[in-house]
Amino acid sequence: MSEQTTTRVWGMRLTFGLIVCVILFFHLLPLETTPRQWVGPDLILAFAFAWSLRRPEYVPSIALAGLFLLADLLLFRPPGLWALFALLACESLKSRALGLRDGSFANEWLSVCIMMTTVAIAYRLALMVTFVDPPGSTLSVFELVMTMLFYPIVVGITHSVLGVQKTAPGDLDARGRRG
Repeated sequence: MSEQTTTRVWGMRLTFGLIVCVILFFHLLPLETTPRQWVGPDLILAFAFAWSLRRPEYVPSIALAGLFLLADLLLFRPPGLWALFALLACESLKSRALGLRDGSFANEWLSVCIMMTTVAIAYRLALMVTFVDPPGSTLSVFELVMTMLFYPIVVGITHSVLGVQKTAPGDLDARGRRG
């Protein structure tokens, strides 16, 4: 890779880390003192999926693992459980990125929704197997649906504001690596 490409990749990796930290910051702000009856989308997961599909080199596995673990610790989830399932889902999407590159956005969105559902079900089952009280099913389903609905908005922000676009066929070298 050229020096300019390397600089861009590291800059985008730092940008992703900053996005996750900003999302966590707003999660931790004490804006309400009473428990809410609703929950917002998991924007960290949505951004991780969008970046994993569009530019896998911007979100290396070790960075994703660290950021997901940080989110687990700060949001008082069982440490590493959500991080494991989210990381496995991101890696699965990375492996499908080239296949989804030429498809429509509907195919991408469907793949992401299936992966989000799989992560949510696996997390809930793991909590039940380990005898940890899972969050209310209504709130979990609402969060899942909200995340699915916000995914196109996240992709729009990722594409238009941050410039993270799918790789074009010319972006690959003869061996199929990103260049």
